[in-house]
Amino acid sequence: MRLERLEDSDPRALLRALRGAVLGSGPAIALGSAGELPADVPAGTAVVLTTSGSTGVPKSVALSRSALTASAMATSARIGEGQWLLPLSGGYIAGVQVMVRALVSGRDPAILSGRFTAEAFAHAASGMRSFASGMPVATYTSLVPAQLRTLVDAGEEDPRVARALASFHTILVGGQRLPDPLRERAIALGANPVRTYGSTETSGGCVYDGVPLDGTTVRVIDGELRINGPSLADGYLGDPERTAEAFVIDSEGLRWYRTGDAGSVDGRLVSVTGRIDNVIISGGVNVSLDRVEAVAQGIVPDAVVVGAPHERWGETPVIVTALGGDLDAVRSAVEREIGKPARPDRIVRLDEIPRLPSGKPDRRVLREIVRGDG
Repeated sequence: MRLERLEDSDPRALLRALRGAVLGSGPAIALGSAGELPADVPAGTAVVLTTSGSTGVPKSVALSRSALTASAMATSARIGEGQWLLPLSGGYIAGVQVMVRALVSGRDPAILSGRFTAEAFAHAASGMRSFASGMPVATYTSLVPAQLRTLVDAGEEDPRVARALASFHTILVGGQRLPDPLRERAIALGANPVRTYGSTETSGGCVYDGVPLDGTTVRVIDGELRINGPSLADGYLGDPERTAEAFVIDSEGLRWYRTGDAGSVDGRLVSVTGRIDNVIISGGVNVSLDRVEAVAQGIVPDAVVVGAPHERWGETPVIVTALGGDLDAVRSAVEREIGKPARPDRIVRLDEIPRLPSGKPDRRVLREIVRGDG
């Protein structure tokens, strides 16, 4: 199958290309900051999405039509069908999946173009009223936590934004951990946020509020979460070695994706602790920065935690925030829930948290800032 790079950043151009790639006869489309890619890809490929994430190591994930549509159909089976609003970049899996869900449902998505603001979101939401058989059509959207925080902050002051949040049947929130205080504030405004967990390799979120979507199974091997199901990517284009390392076959012939995340499974309920490799050694003790961040966000809502060198302890956690916060309160909470070695060393306040186009914090940049600050 022919592979075409989509250079046009217009989400409407992406929607047209996805319609052919997912529902039609192709060609497959390449998205993201890809380098050299082959002119042809295996039959059935719909999207090749190249991401570097926070590691800076590019990977071109090959997603089939069947994987993308399986994910979209499992989502509709879990939360229902309706019209979608796209407020995310189409160059990332969350944005792609909003469009695929819309295409599978037979309704083009509403699109929030330009800079994301609470006012623009409220305006887009207000234009989504439609009816089928005399009944209002349910509306859905997908956000990253930073976007939800922008809307909640505004909604607590502006009733129009609060009404926009409450107008959606479900708001999927993924890309990074959704702090409990932010979730509770959103619910207080009448919103229905649903935490999602997944990655490009799983065609987006495949675990909703801790419960895997139908057809998806999650298990833990050596402390690592592994995922099996119809939404798994075919692998990394042109990189069979990395593909074989990330996608493994068990003794029963089932294919599993190694997430690189630590966590647990209790019955069907999946809990994610954090990245296995997002660990520092402080005073000879392994400290999960994701766990520290989860505790810190209960006190400093926008906290991002990174590691920094320390003369005495080797490395220590450091909080980066645009809001500021009480370091003593965070240190006490972290010591109580995790232990003394995990206590943050300091708080670095920035005017704005640098972010990737996906909305995630740019942790590489933050580590450089923190190391220069120290």
